[in-house]
Amino acid sequence: MNEKDLASIIREQESGINARERERYMPTAFSTLMRKVYVWMTLALVITGFTAYYVAHSNFIFTLVSNSALMWGLIIAELALVIGLSAAIRKLSLTAATLMFVVYSIINGLTLASIFLIYTQESITQVFFITAGTFAVMALIGYTTKTDLTSLGKYLFMGLIGIIIATLVNLFFHNSMVTTVVSYLGVLIFVGLTAYDTQKIKQMCMSFDYADTNAQKLALLGSLTLYLDFINLFIHLLSILGKRN
Repeated sequence: MNEKDLASIIREQESGINARERERYMPTAFSTLMRKVYVWMTLALVITGFTAYYVAHSNFIFTLVSNSALMWGLIIAELALVIGLSAAIRKLSLTAATLMFVVYSIINGLTLASIFLIYTQESITQVFFITAGTFAVMALIGYTTKTDLTSLGKYLFMGLIGIIIATLVNLFFHNSMVTTVVSYLGVLIFVGLTAYDTQKIKQMCMSFDYADTNAQKLALLGSLTLYLDFINLFIHLLSILGKRN
């Protein structure tokens, strides 16, 4: 056996070892990242829920709902955090990105506190569990389906832009029919986005060999996406099913 044959055998062995190592660690990285996605999302929902509940049962709620400048400031801060986190996720440290997500969850809780003044606490609880069940079913479909949902995602994003524009325009006209239509369309769109985003996040997590810092930051961004799907689905369902005070 010459040196060329020996080198070829060594390369084949190393290739086999690398393949086995990839098979060994990829499932571990994938499960770790997916677990982090849902843990971060759940923690953010808990933070938002407790913040909204606490503020709604404090005197600060009256300052919040009576001060339109403060409310708009919070909404702008939310948009800035989401855009900043999405755009700079690769440059931020994992700690900074996590902190931004926590701050966003708190601010979102502040803006959602007013729902306790509009709807009964019982109906808010009921709609939350309806949202959780719907979200879980669609997330499972997105996780398990073999169908590529990319084309569906394009139409869903077009619909999302449509309801955002309709909502902004309706702020000036206060048309109840438009509000109702937007609510029903919003439910359909965010039900679809839950499945689409889950599939996209699953594919992203599968692309990493190791759950390193960069992978965890992208998983954090994935948890923000699902968090937004859940919150928006909840808001639109509450608009349809919620019982007013």
